[in-house]
Amino acid sequence: MRRRTTPILKTERLLLRPRRPEDAESLHPSYADEECMKWWSTPPHRTVEQTRESFATDDPAWRCWSITARENDYAIGFVAVGEKRQGNVSEIGYMIAKPHWGTGIAREGVARVIDQIFDEGQRRVFADTDPDNLPSRRLLEKLGFKLEGILRGEWETHIGVRDTALYGLLRYEWAWPRRT
Repeated sequence: MRRRTTPILKTERLLLRPRRPEDAESLHPSYADEECMKWWSTPPHRTVEQTRESFATDDPAWRCWSITARENDYAIGFVAVGEKRQGNVSEIGYMIAKPHWGTGIAREGVARVIDQIFDEGQRRVFADTDPDNLPSRRLLEKLGFKLEGILRGEWETHIGVRDTALYGLLRYEWAWPRRT
């Protein structure tokens, strides 16, 4: 059964809490960074106001957790989940600030959210990423996702029409160590 609230999730190093409007200030440098936003469907944000507005217009079908260090409340990334078929299938997306790339924080945060959505009864989670976004593809593969296909010409983005690499994970395949 799906919970309507977005709970606070914890790992050894991280706290994941519902994203708040004031997180726009701490996450804006990532949204403004060309390298961070290269594979997104939208171009980098020019102003913090643009980031705030994107938070205010979030699709209510998506739940979003800000990733923070356990010792402070400063958002360094996020994980979002959109339920695609009620009670069965969800899509996952994520971003981590560039200073934290390669530290395992994204993997830890995404893994905890996957725990949560499978605990809620979802049978499948999927992600789509640009085939050229190798760091994201490596993260998904480390988490046990399987490449299910390449959808050609799937997205019209700020860098042109792009393919998507579609990855999926089934609940019975999930083997990440659970952390409280």
